[in-house]
Amino acid sequence: MKILVTGFDPFGGETVNPAYEAVKLLPENIKGAEIIKIEIPTVFGRASEEVEKAIEKHRPDAVVCVGQAGGRSCISIERIGINLREAPIPDNDGNQPIDEKIKEDGQNAYFATIPIKAMVDNVRKNGIPSHLSYTAGSYVCNDLMYSLLYILEKKYPHVKGGFIHVPYATEQVANKANNIASMPVQTIAKGLEHAIEAIVDNELDTKEAMGTTM
Repeated sequence: MKILVTGFDPFGGETVNPAYEAVKLLPENIKGAEIIKIEIPTVFGRASEEVEKAIEKHRPDAVVCVGQAGGRSCISIERIGINLREAPIPDNDGNQPIDEKIKEDGQNAYFATIPIKAMVDNVRKNGIPSHLSYTAGSYVCNDLMYSLLYILEKKYPHVKGGFIHVPYATEQVANKANNIASMPVQTIAKGLEHAIEAIVDNELDTKEAMGTTM
């Protein structure tokens, strides 16, 4: 088995992005699966182009994209990507789309095809906070998640895909407000590793309630 794992470069004035910093710490092999790691730009459209190139080159069985969600306190396994670009800040190329569709011929939304509930369970079982998330936002993370799932449906239906959001790294919040959540990069990396273990172990997802009333 081969799993492609991607992480974004820094954006929004930050000097590091815990997504790629954690991805870099992943082992080369997780439960027998070869792990391929790449950094991608925090840029609308370009991110998914780089991921598609990597899929064409490496032919993985699954793709897991990882992004920073500053303010979240845990490893967030995303369930859905929506067909919308609505940028609160410019991306790293200065683009700031508003009310734009990602794909004119795409569905309104695509659901992750990796075993998301099993992933949450395995991260939690290993003592790291994790939750299922029902919004990947409307910035480049959502843009990539939606585009990835669009690409997989159109061209690589046998490949599974999904997205994970991670908190700020501890050092990023040293000078931020005292209620901003963070997590050590090493812990984030272990959380990602345990999430990937669940992909290897589970062809089908678990059946349990992880919904939200909000």
